[in-house]
Amino acid sequence: MIDFNARMEKLRKVNGYLGSAVLNYSGETLYIDEENTGADIGYAAAIFNDSFRQINEASLDVGFSDIASFETKTEDGHVFLMKSAGNQSDEDYSKVDIFCIFRDDGNIALAKMIMDKSSQVISNELAQL
Repeated sequence: MIDFNARMEKLRKVNGYLGSAVLNYSGETLYIDEENTGADIGYAAAIFNDSFRQINEASLDVGFSDIASFETKTEDGHVFLMKSAGNQSDEDYSKVDIFCIFRDDGNIALAKMIMDKSSQVISNELAQL
C-alpha cells in the first residue's frame, strides 16, 4: 500500500500551500488534503484533471507530445498546479496526476520541484503493485 501522506508531506510544508490531491489516470481521487482551504479540493481536482486531459489531447492533435504539467493563476492570487507522471497502458496503471493549490506569494518554484519528485515516486510505487 502506498503511504500518500508520507509522499505528500514535503509538498504540504511548502510556503503558500493550501491543498492537494493525487488522481489516477481516470480521475479517481487516490489522496486528498483540503484542511487548509474552504474549497472542495476533490471537485477542483476533478475539473482540472478534465482540463488537463483536454489540453493534452490538443497538444497531441497539433503534433506535439503529451503534456507533463500546467500552471494557472487566478486574479485573486491562487495558483493551480498539475503534474503528471508514469505510463498508461492496458497492463500498466502507474499514471498519476498531482493537483495542488497555492497562494501566489508561496514558493511555487519549490512546489514544482517537489511535485516532480513526488509524482515519480508515487508512479513507481503504483507500478510495483
